Amino acid sequence: MRYSRLAGAALLALALLAWSGQAAVAGGKTTFKVHVPQSDATLLIDGKEIKGEGEERTVPAPKLQKGEKTYQFRVLWEPNNYTKIWRKRTVTPKEGEVVVDLRKNEPGDPKDHIEVRYVPTPDDIVEMMCKMGKVTKNDVVYDLGCGDGRMVIIAIKKFGAKRGVGVDIEPERIKESKANAKKSGVTDKVQFRVGDVLKVKDLSDADVVLLYMGDDINNRLKPILKRTLKPGARVVSHRFTMGEWKPTKSERVTGMDGQEYRLHLWVITKADNNEGKEIKKSKN
Repeated sequence: MRYSRLAGAALLALALLAWSGQAAVAGGKTTFKVHVPQSDATLLIDGKEIKGEGEERTVPAPKLQKGEKTYQFRVLWEPNNYTKIWRKRTVTPKEGEVVVDLRKNEPGDPKDHIEVRYVPTPDDIVEMMCKMGKVTKNDVVYDLGCGDGRMVIIAIKKFGAKRGVGVDIEPERIKESKANAKKSGVTDKVQFRVGDVLKVKDLSDADVVLLYMGDDINNRLKPILKRTLKPGARVVSHRFTMGEWKPTKSERVTGMDGQEYRLHLWVITKADNNEGKEIKKSKN
C-alpha cells in the first residue's frame, strides 16, 4: 500500500510539472522570433493573423489550443503582383526565445503552395513560342499553368502536334480550357487536368514544354525539368528565365499589339538529366 501511494504521488507530481510547464509556455513565457520572406508578409499562428511588419518579428506565444502541444505557423507573401506563396511549419514551444525562420523550407515542412495569377499570352506570341520550340507533328506538347488552354490548342491546330496536355491548379481554368478545345475541334488530341505543376507524374512524355508562370515557379520547376525531360526536349518560356540555368536561346519579338515580348528556349541535354538527378539525390 505504501508503494502504491508513493507511486501515485510521483505520478501526480509529474502531471503537475507537465501541466505547469505547458501553462507557463501557453501563458506567454515563450517568445517567437519570426523571420519572414519579405517585410509585408502576412503571418498566421493557428489560423489567426498576427499583426506586424518587417522581416523580423517578435511574437509572444499565444495560448495553445486545447489538446495541442504545437503551433501551426503559416506565412503568405507576394514576391510580385502575379504570384502568391504560402509556407507552413509546425513549431514546438519551449521556455525562452524560439527562432522560427520562414524564409526557407526546412526538412519536414510541407511543400510551398504557389498560385500564379493568370495572364494570357497573345495568340501570335504563342505561335512564335511554338516556332522557337520547333513543334512538329511528332511532338507531345505540355503547357504547365495552362490557363484557358490556348498554347496546346494552337500547338495542335497550327503546328500539327501529336498530342497536348495542359495542367492548371484552378478548376475554372480547366473548365474553360476544355470548352475551348471543344470549340476548336481538338478534344481528341488534348487532355486538360487540375493539378500542381510541380507534381506532374507523366512529364517525361513531353517533347516540348511551354511556360508563362513566373520566376519563383520556374526556379522550382528547373530541377524537375532537368531530370525528367529526355535529351532533345525543348522548354520555351514567355518572359521568365530559370536563375543560373542559361537559355540555349533568347529572343525579343514584337507582337501584333506593338508590344515587345521576351522568349527563352532551353534544349535538354544528358548533362542536364544528370545534374537534375544529382540535385534530387542531395535533397533526399
